[in-house]
Amino acid sequence: MQRILLTLAALVLPFPVLADILNVQPVAPGIWAIEGPAEQRDAQNLGNNATFGLIETTDGAVLVDPGGTWAGAAMLHDAVRGLTDQPVTHVINTGGQDHRWLGNSYWQAQGATVIASADAVTDQQARASMQLTMLSQLVGEGLSGTEPAYANVTFETDHVLDLGGRRIEIRHVGAAHTPGDSFVWLPDAQVVFTGDIVYVGRILGVMEFSDSATWLEAFSAIEMLEPVHLIPGHGPATTLAQAQADTRDYLQNLRDRMREHIDVGGDIIGSVDVDQSAFAYLDQFDALAGRNAQAVFQQMEWE
Repeated sequence: MQRILLTLAALVLPFPVLADILNVQPVAPGIWAIEGPAEQRDAQNLGNNATFGLIETTDGAVLVDPGGTWAGAAMLHDAVRGLTDQPVTHVINTGGQDHRWLGNSYWQAQGATVIASADAVTDQQARASMQLTMLSQLVGEGLSGTEPAYANVTFETDHVLDLGGRRIEIRHVGAAHTPGDSFVWLPDAQVVFTGDIVYVGRILGVMEFSDSATWLEAFSAIEMLEPVHLIPGHGPATTLAQAQADTRDYLQNLRDRMREHIDVGGDIIGSVDVDQSAFAYLDQFDALAGRNAQAVFQQMEWE
C-alpha cells in the first residue's frame, strides 16, 4: 500500500515515479527512513542520492535532511504526503553535502524552520558555488529553482527540539565526512539518524574537508547511545553492529594501517597500497579506497 501511495503521488510530478527512486522503510511508529539510490546524482534522482528521515509528531513532522535540489525536495515532499497528514514544520540539516541542505529553500517556502550546526552552515557557505556548479552538470534542468538557503536556527554542539510529545536531540560532536556533521537521536524510540557519520553497504568517502580522527569520535558518541535502530546517511536502516562493521571498522583499519605506513617513512604515493582488502566487499571500494588512503595520509602526516 505504501508503494502504491508513493507511486500515485508521483504522477503529479514531471519526474520519474517515486517508487523507482525513493525506498521508504518504516523504522518505528511514526518514524521512517527514506533511502535514495546509491548511484551518482543525476536527472532522475535530482540529487537525492542519500538516505533521509521522517519523524511524525502530533504537532507536525520533522524531516531529516531536505533533499539535494528544489525539485529533489519536492520529490521528498510527495513521499512525506504518502506517510503522514502532518505538515513538515522543521527540517534538520545533518551536514554540508548538497543533499543535506540545498533543498532548504523549498521547505522554508512551505513555512518550515531549518536547523543546523553552525559548523555545517559555515561549510555550506564555503562550498555552495562549487556544489551548484557540479549539480548543474549532473542534474541539468532538475537544478531549476535551487538557491542556497541557510538554517533559521543554528547551534554549536547540541540542540533539543520538543515537538508534539517527541524529544528530538541533535548533536554535533566534531567534523566527520564534513565539518558540521550531526546526528539526530530520539531517546524514546532508541532511533538515531546518523547523517554522513555512517555509511552502510558502500565505502565511505574521506575528503579534503573530512577529519578521520574526530569522525571516529562522532561514531563513538553514537555507540554510547546503544541505538536499537540506526538510519545511516547512505544505505538502508540497519543495526549498530552493521554500522560498526562498514564504517567504524573501515575507518579504524585505514588509520591503523596508515600510522604504520607513516612510522616507517612511507610517503603519499605508497599510501594507496596500505591494506584495505578486508573491506573490498563494500560498494565503490575500487573507486574510492585509494583516494581515501591519500586523504588520510595527508591528515595523519601532521598528527
